[in-house]
Amino acid sequence: MSQPAFDFDDPAGDEAADPTYSVGELTDAINQSLRRSFGGGLWVRGEIQGWSARGPHAYFTLADDTDGDRAVLNVQFFAPARARLRPLLARSGLDLADGLRVRIFGHLDVYAPTGRLGLKMVDIDPRFTLGELAMARAAVIQRLVASGAYDANRSRPLTPVPTRVGVVTSVGTAAWHDFRHVVERSGFGFRLTAIDTRVQGDTAVRAVAASIRSLAARADLDAIVVIRGGGARSDLATFDAEEIALAIAASRVPVLTGLGHEIDRSVADEVAHTAFTTPTACANALVEAVTGFVQRAEVAWAGVERQALDQVSRSNTRLTELARRIGGRTHAAVERADDRLDDRLERVRVRAPQVLDQAAQRLQSSADILRRTPERLLVAEDRRVASVSAQLALLDPAVLLARGWSITRTTDGQVVRHVHEAPPGTLLETRLAHGTLTSRVTDGP
Repeated sequence: MSQPAFDFDDPAGDEAADPTYSVGELTDAINQSLRRSFGGGLWVRGEIQGWSARGPHAYFTLADDTDGDRAVLNVQFFAPARARLRPLLARSGLDLADGLRVRIFGHLDVYAPTGRLGLKMVDIDPRFTLGELAMARAAVIQRLVASGAYDANRSRPLTPVPTRVGVVTSVGTAAWHDFRHVVERSGFGFRLTAIDTRVQGDTAVRAVAASIRSLAARADLDAIVVIRGGGARSDLATFDAEEIALAIAASRVPVLTGLGHEIDRSVADEVAHTAFTTPTACANALVEAVTGFVQRAEVAWAGVERQALDQVSRSNTRLTELARRIGGRTHAAVERADDRLDDRLERVRVRAPQVLDQAAQRLQSSADILRRTPERLLVAEDRRVASVSAQLALLDPAVLLARGWSITRTTDGQVVRHVHEAPPGTLLETRLAHGTLTSRVTDGP
């Protein structure tokens, strides 16, 4: 390396003491220094952000917010390393995506064309990520237990005939197809209300929680099911989110889950009324519940029918016996009534002439009495009439007037019995035994 010296009265630079690098030379020097400092590579942990798979290669940023200071590192995940690590990630159930905390191994390198420091990823520690997911899940469950939300939805009673079902799923996926196929094939009158929801990605947590809350607000549902197909553990970690768990806990409707994995239970499974391993298992459980109810109803109906037939049979037996007894007693009663009737007819034949003779005698006696009675009655009545006539004659007003009494009336015919009834100026008529006097009152009491 050399640099020409120009004579501007300044001494020529000491190239050995103060070397000057070209950009490419400096980049090479930095990379050599990184290789000397970090040997064959280094492990770095952080959260994946900005995941971008461009063809066979993938690029992302590894971020860390330790003590509030944000730090990021660019990572290049080239095709050979991706192909080599793909079986390891599949066995671990991991699918690298945004938000996933990872511990990766790689080599630091400054990419000369951009001048950016990056890490060429060549290995990953799946146990670190799984442990992080497990710790986060355990922390959420601990908070749910402490708040009482952990068992809230399990306390909701599930109707024995859950045919009105709300479904939170990504409509069009195999999970939705399998679930719907099972319930439709059952032949029962299921009514499905599905909300098409993202179940994977950055917006999945908010979308799933919002769909659960929307269905829980309805009054026409027997149950809510949350389903999705199988996938990587990192994808299914969406259902470890506390927001989804709280939405399930707050639901007044029982929530069933079928999240397509059998190894681990998500937090959503933990707080759900009932958790099933797959969407198909969830649908089968609903069908079995309705089938069980129908079978119990059929058994109950058969029991009712059997008891009814037994009761009718016993009633027929008792009715037949009662009819026989009534028939026997009726026949005996009719015979006794015939005997009594014959006896009474005989008594009538014997007594009738005697009764008629006695009646004729009483009639003749009454006729004799009637012939004598009117004369006595008429004499007595004449005496009473004469006595009453004499009494009436004594009460006749004419007789009283003849004795010197008089009757005074006003001109309108009112009898005057008190002086106050004839104030001064009143015209009066006084009836005497012979004639009437007219007068006017001149002085009052």
